[in-house]
Formats: sequence, structure tokens, C-alpha cells
Amino acid sequence: MTSLTQSLWVLLLGSLLGFELIGKVPPTLHTPLMSGANAISGITMLASLTLIQQAGGNTPLQIIGALSLGFALFNVIGGFLVTDRMLAMFRRKGNS
Repeated sequence: MTSLTQSLWVLLLGSLLGFELIGKVPPTLHTPLMSGANAISGITMLASLTLIQQAGGNTPLQIIGALSLGFALFNVIGGFLVTDRMLAMFRRKGNS
């Protein structure tokens, strides 16, 4: 198998495994799980920036790096917004 084929299999199997595991998480654990996803996306952002920097003049690699940076940034910002909204449910009405 080629490297691309192996990579696609890893992506497919990882996606299916992730979908199966996330589906079985009880609702009370979603906030800690979101915090963990934010940490992983932070690492993805650093890897994306490294890819963009080391791509040189290779335009496809720069595009892949920019896309992965955008998706990771979207996940981090969305995760923080969801976490903040969930934590707001536990604040007292007088303490904003």
C-alpha cells in the first residue's frame, strides 16, 4: 500500500473509532471532554504553523497547513465558547 492509502485508512478508522467513543460519553462528561479537545486542537495549531513555516514555496502544503490551522482555530474558539456557556449555568444570578 502506498503512503496515501495508509494515511486514508488511518483517517477512516480513527474517525469511526472517535465517533463510536464520543457517542458513548455521558452528558455530564462533555465539558471535561471539550477541554481535552481544546488542548489537542492547540497542539494541532502548533503543528499547522510549523507545516506552513517549513513548506517553503510548496503551495499545496501551505494550503493544507492553512486549512488545518483554520479548523483547529474554529475548534478551540468554539470549545471555549461552549465551556463558558456551560460554566455560566453554575453561576449565581447576582454574580455576572
